[in-house]
Amino acid sequence: MERLRADAAFDVIVVGGGINGIGVFRELCLQGLRVLLVERGDFCSGCSAAPSRMIHGGLRYLENGEYGLVRESLRERDALLANAPHMVRPLPTTIPITSLLSGLMNGAAGLLGLGSRPAPRGALPVKLGLSLYDWVTRHRRILPRHTFRSAAETHRRWPKLTTAVRFSATYHDAWISYPERLGIELILDSLHLSPESVSLNYAEILPASTGFCVIDKQTGERLPVTARAVVNATGAWLDEAIAQLNRGGGPAAALVSGTKGSHLIIDNPRLFDALGGHMIFFENSDSRICIVFPYLGRVLAGATDIRVKAVSRVRCEDEERDYILESLRLVFPTIALTTEEVVYSYSGIRPLPKSDHDFTGRISRGHFVHRIDGALPQYCMVGGKWTTFRAFAEQTADRVLTDIGRRRKAQSLDLSIGGGAEFPQSPADLENRLAARHGITPTRAAYLVDLYGTRSDEVLQFCSRRNDDRPLDGRCTTTAAEIAFLIRHEFATGLGDLLLRRTPLAIRGEISSQLIRQVADVAAIELGWSGEEKDRNIDDFIAELGDYHGVSEETLEQRTRDRSLECA
Repeated sequence: MERLRADAAFDVIVVGGGINGIGVFRELCLQGLRVLLVERGDFCSGCSAAPSRMIHGGLRYLENGEYGLVRESLRERDALLANAPHMVRPLPTTIPITSLLSGLMNGAAGLLGLGSRPAPRGALPVKLGLSLYDWVTRHRRILPRHTFRSAAETHRRWPKLTTAVRFSATYHDAWISYPERLGIELILDSLHLSPESVSLNYAEILPASTGFCVIDKQTGERLPVTARAVVNATGAWLDEAIAQLNRGGGPAAALVSGTKGSHLIIDNPRLFDALGGHMIFFENSDSRICIVFPYLGRVLAGATDIRVKAVSRVRCEDEERDYILESLRLVFPTIALTTEEVVYSYSGIRPLPKSDHDFTGRISRGHFVHRIDGALPQYCMVGGKWTTFRAFAEQTADRVLTDIGRRRKAQSLDLSIGGGAEFPQSPADLENRLAARHGITPTRAAYLVDLYGTRSDEVLQFCSRRNDDRPLDGRCTTTAAEIAFLIRHEFATGLGDLLLRRTPLAIRGEISSQLIRQVADVAAIELGWSGEEKDRNIDDFIAELGDYHGVSEETLEQRTRDRSLECA
């Protein structure tokens, strides 16, 4: 806010700090513009915090005839594998197949724009789809071609899979470990590229008599700002934001129609082992695609795809949890799964282009830019998904640059992201260097490399200057000094920022009431909270875990008791 008081004039204002907004912020900073990024919550805290955590080409989009989107997605997948290797890694993906010819007409229905529910996919249409997938990347292949297996070969490899499987096919896509953290690293990179630019979380922007007014939600302070253009990257809230920024004006028809997607994190060692390091990409009984794969020592499973009429923060409801668990029982019928093994859940609204398709799987995952003319043009980012954020940002930035008379100076396709810069071919090389240089254990070195990549050295240099670089409890690897680092260097201002989006403590099911209090003790010192403010932040965060992530206060207390027994 001090930067705004000193100079309130910007080239472009980006409204919305999800991955698309952050992407266009970086693109414009890369071109030497002064840019203001405004997010009303924490960065990457909405839909951008609730993806499947797949970085993929979109195999099933082929059925909808979206070949251009698949080509773009595969290019962007490969770019992320190269530019962010500390967080984006190859993921072998196996499709269990129960028939031979079923589903041959699915692609025809997609090409004709029919919204019908697809038939189950048999071996022949899967083979055709995977062959096309391989063909698209034939000139720049960095992942293996697909392979097919018989039923006998499949069951030798995955003995717990249902006996209904007649074939299986394996291809490769990718997964992202910490999507919210990648968003933070993109912002840090952007501010390094353009030191005069500004990023604000927990702030709102409203039209004013001349330009706009930025409101600091934590203090209530209001400051005027001006710009030559506005990018609206508010995702599922796009139509609402258009009306707010245009004083009620805007397109007569909605641009976005969202669908809700929920996921579970499951602590079931038998299921984890049964996956054999692969994602299983399968159809549920209602023909919807479901996924399950190893994730940070747990199992990630999803997803639902439910049309929503109004946008708001959403949670995984009990019936969605049961739907996902039941889908897993179809493919792994001999593995017992219970609701008690769900250690975390999350849900978000996909900001899809407006569509009247009856079957939500037929709604395009593509994207486009819609310009609203006015004294200050507004560029609305419609649609998009995690994998294609860079391409979408590039397209949006090019529209803005053209209209304000600026030329593109640099490209981002081959630009490293954060701790992915100079990341070694083998993470163990970096881990060994850190352990030798800083005298830390191999376990902590591996943890830091996984979370920060080549930024790990910066984190350790900060921690070494403090006297609280000790684990928060006897089990987790996160230290109090690291929490202080996240507050000072990664825009964290509350417990949700720290425990949901900067560290993996909550999503791995490691969070406990004791751990929350220990993190709050550090935050209170760093952020100047009073005792009352600290207690309120703890209460609010515990309520958030229960309301939106399926983690009750009783569960948190039980985990604390379990930790005490382990340490006894």
